[in-house]
Amino acid sequence: MGSISTNFWDILLWSFWFFIWISALMVWFRCLFDLFGDPDLSGWGKAGWAILLIFVPWLGALIYLIARGRSMAGRQMKAIAEQQAAQQDYIQQVAGKSTSPASQISDAKALLDSGAINQAEFDSLKAKAMA
Repeated sequence: MGSISTNFWDILLWSFWFFIWISALMVWFRCLFDLFGDPDLSGWGKAGWAILLIFVPWLGALIYLIARGRSMAGRQMKAIAEQQAAQQDYIQQVAGKSTSPASQISDAKALLDSGAINQAEFDSLKAKAMA
């Protein structure tokens, strides 16, 4: 009976250390990605931080978070805002500008007059614009 209880606590302890190890790796990689994604930091600054993060990884990550933690959040928010703006531009480019039905009909009439579409296609576009 005692060995089952010991095994349970051993598994619980190993699970705890596994969680700590994965969390520490995530922090370390986040610091590393932030370091190389910072356009304001000089090459020498990046090299110094990289040496610290590589040779003393956990202490280096802790020092990095203390020294540059606030600016990390600012850079991340800026990157998210840029990504959202690019996504909005893409959506507007793909969806096109919403136009009035009269404008859509006149565009379709110009296509009909140029011979790009036939009368049946023009009538279909006109019906869609009116709907």
